[in-house]
Formats: sequence, structure tokens, C-alpha cells
Amino acid sequence: MTTTTPHPPARAGRREWTALGVLMLPLLLVSMDVSVLYFAIPAISADLEPSATEQLWIFDVYGFVLAGLLMTMGSLGDRIGRRRLLLIGAAAFGAASLLAAYANSAETLIAGRALLGIGGATLMPSTMALVRTMFTDPGQRAKAIGLWSGVMTAGIALGSVLSGVLVEHFWWGSVFLVNLPAMVMLLVLGPFLLPESRNPHPGRFDWLSVPLSMAAVLPVIYGLKELASQGWNVRYALAVSAGLLFAALFVQRQRTAVSPLISPELFRRPGFSPAMALNLVAAFGMMGSAYFTTQYIQSVLDKSPLEAALWSLLPSVPIGLAAPVSAQLVQRGVPRAHVVGGGFALTACGYVLLALTKTDSLWLLLAACAVLACGVVIVMSLVVDLAMSAAPVEKAGAASSLMETGTEFGGALSMAFLGSIGTAVYRHEIPASAPAAAQETLGGALAVAGRMPGRAGDALATAAREAFTSGMHAAAVTGTVLMAVAAAAAVVTLRRGRAQENAGRADQLSSSGV
Repeated sequence: MTTTTPHPPARAGRREWTALGVLMLPLLLVSMDVSVLYFAIPAISADLEPSATEQLWIFDVYGFVLAGLLMTMGSLGDRIGRRRLLLIGAAAFGAASLLAAYANSAETLIAGRALLGIGGATLMPSTMALVRTMFTDPGQRAKAIGLWSGVMTAGIALGSVLSGVLVEHFWWGSVFLVNLPAMVMLLVLGPFLLPESRNPHPGRFDWLSVPLSMAAVLPVIYGLKELASQGWNVRYALAVSAGLLFAALFVQRQRTAVSPLISPELFRRPGFSPAMALNLVAAFGMMGSAYFTTQYIQSVLDKSPLEAALWSLLPSVPIGLAAPVSAQLVQRGVPRAHVVGGGFALTACGYVLLALTKTDSLWLLLAACAVLACGVVIVMSLVVDLAMSAAPVEKAGAASSLMETGTEFGGALSMAFLGSIGTAVYRHEIPASAPAAAQETLGGALAVAGRMPGRAGDALATAAREAFTSGMHAAAVTGTVLMAVAAAAAVVTLRRGRAQENAGRADQLSSSGV
């Protein structure tokens, strides 16, 4: 009987860590562009005079295009090379930033935002896939993915603040021009620092899967977001239903195609499917809270948009420690299942604090956001590492795009579900005698109250703020229960998956005579 000792994976050196720093720049900017228009839109409206529909598209088209193309771009990167796709995406993102910055009409700005979404869809899966190929040592890869998760989460919070600062001192196009230096740096340094990697045997590109994937993702994301913001509407429900129908067709196509866009083999890899599901639940926990906390700081506490954004930065400070600490715990022998379960439990604690927040509890709300965000980052960093470790290197782009698409779905589902709960409680709590606009949303109530004289307006504003806070409490209680269930499910699922993986390795060693 012979035994073989596998060579330990090569450890990354200074070159790889420097390359990771370069990769963080496009990731930060792509995540910032989700929220970068929060404070720029008034200046854009005054300059370009978009209609209400055009203004919505200026906001939403970036996220829609990004979500719809993630799977396509992840699979394309596996075929043509992740570095090549990353550099193409960087050039496209820079060109789209210039177009958006100097747009002279709403239509041009919408086109620029759509092109930014296309560029972002190439950058996000490419960065994660390159991290997977550069860091082969499990411990180093966990740290790198932890940094990746922290930067992506922090970028969303930073985008709104940066837009407020830039618009206050420059013109609205500056929120797009800040993308250019990072993209130029990536284009200059990327060819020297980043290794090229691709699937050596990708097969033919399945073009039919591209429109099927977009038809599956876009209607569901659109319908869920509109249900969250506009309330129940048959049109939005039909959009979700149509998306689910196309999702079934997409899955069937992947199962039967010779060279599928997303290989079904990924879901047979130990740990990949649980990791994807847990990542979706973590995104649900994050976006569900953000839906309420941003409105709470601005409308309940009556902070200006820039003040609200600056206060929102405080909970981001401990996020940078959460992922490295969780990776260190796993490396020191704490089971991944327990750390992920602990992350969900921490998220549940954040929701508990949110449920205790009153109409004047800024510091309690900030503590809730910090605890909740740390829990989510712990979960995401570890389950993304699990998924990328489970995926074969040649399919790293497809695996990364699936995880990020799941994040988009989780966020949209959370805003629709928890947002609906909060809205229902708000409408139940607001006085029946209040004007119709005040019974719809907190923003509508405050607008009506501002036009009412004296104590009547103050009374309506107070009642609306209390009703919104009650709705936030109901959503927080629901979030607490869901995250507690997720904690238990994560421990059971990941422990079972670990046991199956160990059993499979034992069988392989036995069959090979080792």
C-alpha cells in the first residue's frame, strides 16, 4: 500500500495582497454606485428636469441591469478570462461614468446608468473569481474574502455620504467622475498584478440562456421592489410570477444544454447550495433593516439627508473587524457552522435592539445597526468563502455570479416582505381621521403636516412618526424570529454538510487504497 502526501497550497505573497488592494477599488465603486445618487438627485432634477418616470429609471436602471447580467458575465469571464473581462468592464465603467457625468438630458443619464450597470456586472464576479484563483491557501482565502465582503458592505453606506459631500462642493456630475481614477489605476496595474485565469474547456457559449436569465431575474427584482415601495398591485405580482416562470425555463435549459451558462454540477458540490441559501438569508437580514433605519433617521429624527448619511457611517466602523475575526475563529478550530450560526444570532440581536428603539433613540438605533451589520458580514464572509472553496476553479466566475444574484434576490425579497409588514402596521396605527396621503406613508404624512397650521400639524407628525416606529417594531420582531431560525438552520445544515464531505473524502481515500 502506498501513500501520497498532497502538496500544501501555495501561500500568497506581497504581489497577491497588493493585487487584492487594486481589486477592492472597483468593488468599492460598484457598491457605492447603488446609493451614490441619494443626494445628487435634487440637483439632477433641477438641471435635467426629468419626469417622475425618468427619475425612477435614473435611480433603478443601474441595479436592474447589474442584477440581470451577473450570471451572464460570470460565465463569460470563465470562458474568455476573468482578468480580461475585468479590464474590459473597467474601461466600460469609466466610459459610462464620463457619459453620465456630462449627460445633458434625462435619457442620456439613464443610458449612462444602464452602461454603468453592464460594467458593474462584469466587475463584481470577476473580482471574486480572481480572489479565488489568487488565494489558494484556505486561511488566506478566508481573510481575502472577508475583506471583499466588508468593502462591498461599506461601499453602500459610503456612496450616499460621498454624493452629499461632492454635490455640496461641486456639480452633480462629480459623483460619477470619482470613478475614473480607480478605473485608470486598475487598467494600468491590472495587467501586471492580476493573473489570468479561465476555464480551459468551457464549451460553446449558450446564447439562449442569456435572455432567459435576464427574464428570470429582472421581473422578480422589479416586482418585489415595487411591492415594497408602492404596496400591493396586480401588475407587480404578475411581474414576479412571470419572472418565476422564466426562472423555471432557465433551470430546465441549464439541465439540458450541452454547455450551460450555469453548470448544475455546482449545486452538487458539498456546501455550495447551503452557502448560497444562507447568503440569500443574510442579504434579507441586511436590507430589511436598512429599509427602515434610513427612513427613521431622516423622517422620525428629522435629520437632513447629509446628517442622516453621516450618522449612518458610524455603524460601518465595526464592520471592518467582523469578517477578519470570524475567519480567525474558524482557523483556530471553531466549527464554521457555529460561527455562521453565531453571526445569524448576532443579526437577531440587532433586530431585538431595533424593536426596542423609540421615536427618539438615535444611539440605540445606531447600536442596532452596528450589531446587525456585524452579524451579516460574519455570515456572508464565511458562506461566500465556503461556496467559492466548493466551486471548481474553472467555474469560479459562475459561482461568484450566483452568490451575488442571490444577494440581489434576498435584498429585494426582504424589502417586499418586511416593508409590507411595516406598512400594514403604519396604516393600522395612523389615525383614521388623517388625510389620505398621510395614511399611505410617513413621508406623505410629514408633507401634509407641514401644510397644516399649529398644533394640528404637530399632532399629525407625531402620530405618523409613532405609527412608523410601531411598524418598524413589527418588522424587527419578524426579523428576529427569522434570523433565530436561520441560526439554528445554519448550524444543522453546515454540520451535516461537513459530515457528508468528510465521509466522501474517506470513501475516496479508501477506494484509492490510501
